[in-house]
Amino acid sequence: MIELSVQNLEKSFEVGQKLLDGLSFEIHTGECVGIMGRNGCGKTTLFRMLTGEIEPDEGTIAFAPDRRIGLISQIPVYPQAYTVEDVLRSAYRDLFSMKAKMERLERQMQQSAERALLAEYDRLSTAYEVGGGYEMDTSVDKICNGLGIPTAQRQQLFSSLSGGEKTRVNLARLLLEKTDILLLDEPTNHLDLRSVEWLESYIRQFKGTTLTISHDRYFLDRVVDRIIEIADGKAEHYNGNYSFYLEEKQARFNLQLKQYEQEQAKIKQLGYTVERMKGWGINNRVLYRRAMAMQHRMERIRKTERPKTEKTMKARFGEKEFFGDVVFSVKDLSKSYDGRTLFDGVELNVEGGERIAILGDNGTGKTTFLRCLLAEEPADSGRIRFGPTVKTAYLPQVMHFDHPERTLYDTMLYEKNCTPQSARDRLGAFLFSGEDVFKTVGTLSGGEQSRLRLCMLMDEKINLLILDEPTNHLDIASREWVECAIDEYEGTLLFVSHDRYFVDKFATRIWELEDGTIKDYPCGYAKYRSLKENAAVRPIPQTAKPEKKEKPPRKTDAKTLEKEVRRLEREIEKQEQLVHTLDEQLLAAATDYQELMRLTAEKQAADDALLELMEQWEQAAGQL
Repeated sequence: MIELSVQNLEKSFEVGQKLLDGLSFEIHTGECVGIMGRNGCGKTTLFRMLTGEIEPDEGTIAFAPDRRIGLISQIPVYPQAYTVEDVLRSAYRDLFSMKAKMERLERQMQQSAERALLAEYDRLSTAYEVGGGYEMDTSVDKICNGLGIPTAQRQQLFSSLSGGEKTRVNLARLLLEKTDILLLDEPTNHLDLRSVEWLESYIRQFKGTTLTISHDRYFLDRVVDRIIEIADGKAEHYNGNYSFYLEEKQARFNLQLKQYEQEQAKIKQLGYTVERMKGWGINNRVLYRRAMAMQHRMERIRKTERPKTEKTMKARFGEKEFFGDVVFSVKDLSKSYDGRTLFDGVELNVEGGERIAILGDNGTGKTTFLRCLLAEEPADSGRIRFGPTVKTAYLPQVMHFDHPERTLYDTMLYEKNCTPQSARDRLGAFLFSGEDVFKTVGTLSGGEQSRLRLCMLMDEKINLLILDEPTNHLDIASREWVECAIDEYEGTLLFVSHDRYFVDKFATRIWELEDGTIKDYPCGYAKYRSLKENAAVRPIPQTAKPEKKEKPPRKTDAKTLEKEVRRLEREIEKQEQLVHTLDEQLLAAATDYQELMRLTAEKQAADDALLELMEQWEQAAGQL
């Protein structure tokens, strides 16, 4: 069933510049669809149109009847006295209204138990139970635990929370509302790893429909069924997760480039022939008409556009040679805030060339630990000692510029002491070109500020790079640019990140900050996750019990085996028929690239299933 239909949407905010230009797609019930595209391509504008906040210039948006829609990027304005608990409970506004009516009916029934009152009370009671009225407390606790909203925070005023905390609470409220269609705009931005993994599990079990804008590649891989990319105001469709999207996008690029090159070669050849025939046809009208006919044919060939390649940042970190063994060592480091211990008795050593990720839930003290390392904040006790040749560069999570009123161009001239041409070249390498260089720093988006700070770091000769959430506010293309620069950097890397794709790519060592201690895992992210999962399912030690002699396995009787063999033979026959049908469909779809890709994947799965059935039959027949 079609849950949402978007047809030929157009939207402009500036005259002559269309943000969306004929955007069309359909979403079916139960799908989880990722909306992708460069920052500024219109993703959030699309969500605002879906919720009715703004109207499209042209086109239609149609939802299936009686669908409730929830958007996470919108944080409603609540009364000043509302606590977090009040905000969460507002998800049950209808149920509270229903309960008030039931209590009113109970008082009336004490005076007179009329049939109409009883019928109305019975109807409301059933609706209240079906709506989850008796499970409200359990549901609220479950969602809050999953998203890491502590009990103490639930008593705070909602207005006193940070932007990230408000977003988290609003996400919890939205999940409690049990909407039919979830619109999630960067839902993982303010969540720690544990909360992100919980949200992934929730979305996979969610029976409704989900549309999510996300730059979290791990998240997209784990939850979405397909991807819609907004490019040049239109929709490009990819029937798979992020990994499929990457491969398919490259395959389409290669195919379009090949078609373009073939057409250009054909046009060039025809053009040469046309010019020769025109020369020959000066005194021969037949030849001249043929030349003109060939020229018209050549003009009709021009169909495929040259595929566009995205601009890339051409930059790398400057490196200072490191001499020695230990980059820095930490001895008995401790830090507390308001009577709460963030970390205590930390002992660590870092050698040259290591790449270390600091992981932990929000609020555990990861950024504070970095600030202590950099002497930006004093530790309560302990010692930090750096090697004599260590030169550090730091990219903070929250950007601060001493002169936000300056333009990007002036910032480079004054703070980096470079020539006007050098300032232009370096800003251009980070995709600040043309009039962009005259923007004031204070007006830049979070992603643009990150790019500018990275641009300022690039020329410094360093051997210890410290990054705090380096991919926050960056779209996927910008994240890949940063990753390319870090890939070429050979010095020591220490970073805090909730971007699992980034952590998996770079970390060779994990520091987990939890319960006031830092646990050191000398391995990459994949092995770290495996160790954590194995620890979680490790059985609780029990008192040793006398060993019981195991009974020999019961032999399967011949009659049962015969039934199993016959069943497998029937399954094999059906599977062979399916493989044969797919072979015929592949031949018929030889000219349809998209269908060919789909059928090839289906054929591979069918072949694998047939092989598995054959192995089962061989094993059963052997036992018989």
